[in-house]
Amino acid sequence: MIDVPLSALEVAMVQTGTRPVETLRDTTAFAQGLEQLGYHRIWYAEHHHSPAIGAFPPVVLTAHAAASTSAIRLGSGGVLAPNHAPLTLAEQFGTLAALHHGRIDLGIGRGPGTFDEATARALRRGAGPTTDAEYHDDVAAILSFLVDEVALDPLPEPWLLASSTAGAALAGRLGLPIALAHHIRPDNTLAALDRYRAAFTPSRWCEQPRVLVCVETVCAGTEEEAAWRVGPMDVVKAGLLKGLSENPFPTPAEAAAHPFTEEERQALAGFRAQQAVGTPETVVQRLAQLAGETGADELMLTTPVYDLRDRLRSYELITKYAAATTAP
Repeated sequence: MIDVPLSALEVAMVQTGTRPVETLRDTTAFAQGLEQLGYHRIWYAEHHHSPAIGAFPPVVLTAHAAASTSAIRLGSGGVLAPNHAPLTLAEQFGTLAALHHGRIDLGIGRGPGTFDEATARALRRGAGPTTDAEYHDDVAAILSFLVDEVALDPLPEPWLLASSTAGAALAGRLGLPIALAHHIRPDNTLAALDRYRAAFTPSRWCEQPRVLVCVETVCAGTEEEAAWRVGPMDVVKAGLLKGLSENPFPTPAEAAAHPFTEEERQALAGFRAQQAVGTPETVVQRLAQLAGETGADELMLTTPVYDLRDRLRSYELITKYAAATTAP
């Protein structure tokens, strides 16, 4: 039913009752487990000063995972251009690509990676939010430095992350593959893809439009168990709906006791309906539907659930069910 490659986004949630170093160690086991299950690639997201997500640089996680695996593609999803000098990013990921032939991606995004203004300014050495023009210049500079300054072989595969029509248009104009953040702003996905395909100009990086769609995906043996597993992320989202900084990532039991308002419940249910949560049959059908609606060339699954074993089990159930439904 799913005829596109499946990949994973590692967000490195710091679970209540654990230390960040334990989350960091889990990223290695996660990469090795996903490689054994046959997933295509893993990307690492950049976050800072969050009680729920580890502040682990994507370039470091990519390097460590590449040394701990042998075949799966790895990279940033994304590294945030406003926080880094373009030449530094080009050198870092160019070096990784040369060391790990054909396995390294450079996914570039725009956001600050934090909800804390002081942290955002510290990352930018006191500068304020980046403008559209500055961001466009940064992305162009990264691509130019990869070719003209780093010039190693092979180069990393560049992608542009987007959740808006403006970001999608930039990816199209630059001729880059696009990764759509459906797991963050699902209502923008189809409009952004239309803008991307309309604006696309072939480049040395990509001859025709190439689309990856990232979707929040939680799979379990029953619908009730899947709802239980997704509960902790619902608590984090409810905090964001109130305009608060991220909450710590709670246990499923703590999430089940959380006092959601009716407005929050409705908003969370609406969001979940656009993602992929449920039994293997429900999840695979939803992923196939989303691939068809978007014309995606690849789906990237992000599974923010408590406990590494349950996360890996979610990915395993999906691949087993997908394989069983496509077997002759």
